[in-house]
Amino acid sequence: MGNKPAKQETDDVILLKVAPPLDQAYMKWLARDVVRIHGFTPKGVYAVRPPDHYVEYMRLNGWLDVSLDDPDLAHLFK
Repeated sequence: MGNKPAKQETDDVILLKVAPPLDQAYMKWLARDVVRIHGFTPKGVYAVRPPDHYVEYMRLNGWLDVSLDDPDLAHLFK
């Protein structure tokens, strides 16, 4: 018969991950800052037309299924 694999010896070590106590004032400030950053929406944003070689590349790969020359969508690309 073949050789049997040896049993792995296990060390009985328990690892704990301990977090230090958190400052409540800092946590409130951090939560407010995160909400302010993620809730940010720029005003007066205008659309930018990508370079022609990007458009051609997207058409060749089938990623562009919207005609940029469509008159109904022209107001979006101004």
